[in-house]
Amino acid sequence: MTLHTYFARRFLSMFAGILAAFVLFLGLLDLVEQLRRFDGEVSFGRVVVLVLLNAPASLYEMLPLIMILASVAVFLSLARSSELVVARAAGRSGLVTLVGPATIAAVIGLVAVALMNPIAAATSKRFDTLSEQYSSGDNDVLSIGSEGLWLRQGDIAGQTVIRAARANADATTLYDVSFVTYDRDVGPVRRIEAEEAKLGDGHWMLTDAKSWPLAPGQNPEALSERFPSLEIASTLTRDNIRDRFGRPSSVSIWALPAYISDLEQAGFSARRHLVWFWMEMARPLFLVALVLVGAGFTMRHSRLGRSGLSTLTAVLLGFGLYYIRNFAQVLGETGQLPALAAAWVPPVASFLLAIGLILQQEDG
Repeated sequence: MTLHTYFARRFLSMFAGILAAFVLFLGLLDLVEQLRRFDGEVSFGRVVVLVLLNAPASLYEMLPLIMILASVAVFLSLARSSELVVARAAGRSGLVTLVGPATIAAVIGLVAVALMNPIAAATSKRFDTLSEQYSSGDNDVLSIGSEGLWLRQGDIAGQTVIRAARANADATTLYDVSFVTYDRDVGPVRRIEAEEAKLGDGHWMLTDAKSWPLAPGQNPEALSERFPSLEIASTLTRDNIRDRFGRPSSVSIWALPAYISDLEQAGFSARRHLVWFWMEMARPLFLVALVLVGAGFTMRHSRLGRSGLSTLTAVLLGFGLYYIRNFAQVLGETGQLPALAAAWVPPVASFLLAIGLILQQEDG
């Protein structure tokens, strides 16, 4: 037990050091990028806030790389100090030696999914909102709920809130839709209901629409008008709707099951979000597999030579497994693989590959 604790502590300290280095490196890169993007139009304080909001999502994405680097670094250090040789001489096999680091990797994975995922989802959503406000002054929002689809578009003059009972797959055609326009100084000024609304280039085209003025002191029904078709200007585009609607990473893992249910009730395909949910569930196993892969190539004693080649091979194999996992995600999102298979097959295969590699290194 003492040996497991020692190896676990060594791995955790190495992981923390590499994580701190990545925090500093990614933060500086993002700071330069945001300063270049806004080119002095936004104050330095606001740019720093954007960098801080973007940092959790960036680190969460880089977690597999940090894990493989921590694994390679700690086992190279243990091999060079002959501590692994001493552990084997004491009767501990290579697999038993890995219990401590693998347990730490699993705990880190569970903490990342349970805590870091919601934080990254919230901060990335806030980052997108502030970034849009600073770059164009607009504030366009999309949300899905049990009451249907909600959109908000706006500019300097005011905001328009859009609610639809149903929509097509990419939310560019809305059914049973209502528009409420708000003036920044006056408040609500017009309400429009339509059977259908299609998003074009810079406008919504409404079919079978009815409009009510909402100015104080007027009878809205008496002044209402009907239109076979009506065009309403829009700051929304197909791309920014797809970006907001299609990114499951912007939804907390705890809220994702309910969000998937709301998507299906609103008539959308929730396949992309379902694949992401199961991939997040499988993330701890994938991180453990990366630790074992790193160990399998670097547990050999340094006197046997080829440490540099082994290190490079471990890192490249870790990258390869990461991209295979992403490729399986794409196959799952496009419907070519079931969601469970796309999420779980790469981590399980990576884990079995690492176990086989370690056994081959141990027993020849």
